[in-house]
Amino acid sequence: MNNTMPSSRELESLILIAEQHLKGVISEVFTYTDQEKAVIVYDTGCLLSRVLSEAYKRCLPHAVFIDFDKQTPEYIMEALASLEASDFVALIQSTNFRLDAFRIRVELFKRKIKVIEHPHLSRILNEDALYYIDALEYDAQYYRGVGHALKDKIDVASSGMIDSGGETLVYDSPFESAKLNIGDYSQMTNVGGQFPIGEVFTEAQDLTALNGRMRIFGFGDVTYKLNIPEMPITLVIQKGQVVDCENSSPAFDQILSNIRTDEGVVWVRELGFGLNRAFTKTRTVSDTGSYERMCGIHISLGAKHGMYGKPGFKRRDGKYHVDVFADTHSVRLGNEVVYKDGVWIV
Repeated sequence: MNNTMPSSRELESLILIAEQHLKGVISEVFTYTDQEKAVIVYDTGCLLSRVLSEAYKRCLPHAVFIDFDKQTPEYIMEALASLEASDFVALIQSTNFRLDAFRIRVELFKRKIKVIEHPHLSRILNEDALYYIDALEYDAQYYRGVGHALKDKIDVASSGMIDSGGETLVYDSPFESAKLNIGDYSQMTNVGGQFPIGEVFTEAQDLTALNGRMRIFGFGDVTYKLNIPEMPITLVIQKGQVVDCENSSPAFDQILSNIRTDEGVVWVRELGFGLNRAFTKTRTVSDTGSYERMCGIHISLGAKHGMYGKPGFKRRDGKYHVDVFADTHSVRLGNEVVYKDGVWIV
């Protein structure tokens, strides 16, 4: 698979775009000022990590920059220990930084420090780097306007329906109170998380009240990368479980087999309303954790969804949460169409 390096001119263009978008994120999402400290921990293991670290250097020239691979864990821990509440940390990771048992983001959140994470960047092909960088652009009016409007409609809807090109999946149930990932942390305990952002998510209050068919164009495979089969796969869902599928692929069969082996059945849990317009069916990145913000609908397969407790589902028993991406043509909440032809209309 092609993964060529950009020319020096193309590289500089990527850095300039990333710098512009990150400036908006740092000021609008994190309300960072020069009165606060900033520490950027990065590596240089892939193109995107190098682009983002250089962009942060231009945005935050007075920050402390630490190359994760060139410093000891003790040095990094000491630098992070010097921070105070409301200071800012960026973690730019080709994979995912580990400092023994120290979970960096969790421990920093406990101290009220703002954290932005860019993990698993090496999963993204060089030729798709611009899509990821574009997805960092923060449009506060769009994300907060559409995000809160969707939450308001989800929280009062008594049902829902997803049309994926002639296949319909019906939610004959109210939804759980929707959660927001829209860069508005004013009502939240922690400030920050994994970027890019742009999602409202929920699930049916009654998981068994979900019936119909859904055509998916992609899914997260066993390596956590986006897998797009040659033709869309149609899921057959009865009483909230995937009971069959049509036009499957070996990689998707493996996903279903793994879930059934360890969990018995394939439950449908999360219903994700992705808002990020930089990610579409044709503008994709391989890392599923980034791509799940794509503009449209995704659902999760498997019993694991820690945000919502359900009778009969123990939080530690669920092993799988596999994102699959609907070929979404329209979405209804109650009798109102809220998505059509690639656009949220709320």
